Amino acid sequence: MREQVRTYGLYFAWLVAIVATGGSLYFSEVMGFIPCKLCWFQRIFMYPLVFVLGIASYRMDTRIAGYVLPLTIVGGSISLYHYLEQKVPGFGNPAICAVGVSCTVEYINWLGFITIPFLALTAFGLITTAMILVIRATRAEPQLRGAPAAPVPSPSPSREREPTELPKERA
Repeated sequence: MREQVRTYGLYFAWLVAIVATGGSLYFSEVMGFIPCKLCWFQRIFMYPLVFVLGIASYRMDTRIAGYVLPLTIVGGSISLYHYLEQKVPGFGNPAICAVGVSCTVEYINWLGFITIPFLALTAFGLITTAMILVIRATRAEPQLRGAPAAPVPSPSPSREREPTELPKERA
């Protein structure tokens, strides 16, 4: 199971980043939804993941997880804030979205709770979870990371040193 997580976790995270980026571009370029300021910040944290995770998947470089996590955690936090601003009355700060499109605009509202920030939050959460699982699977098997495993020292019998004699001084 760890081998599968290590092997396919990067591909899964990359696929999620591709779908999230494609969905974001679809909503803005095809549907004509103008992104608000918080949407742009979420895009800033999602778009690079397509390239970073794509290269890491190609190279099977699981060490990238440590670099991806800060992007997904910050991006997910912005998504959560944006979602709460949309769904909780009086939660948001009106000064953040004073110019341009309001951050409280809900272009989509599927099933009464699925909005664009919710979709972004889900994507960031899935990528974060995949990276945590990749880190755990990689740490459990250090020899699979590409670095040679450290040799385990064999126990040696304890030997007492014989006292050394000091040279005698000539009289």
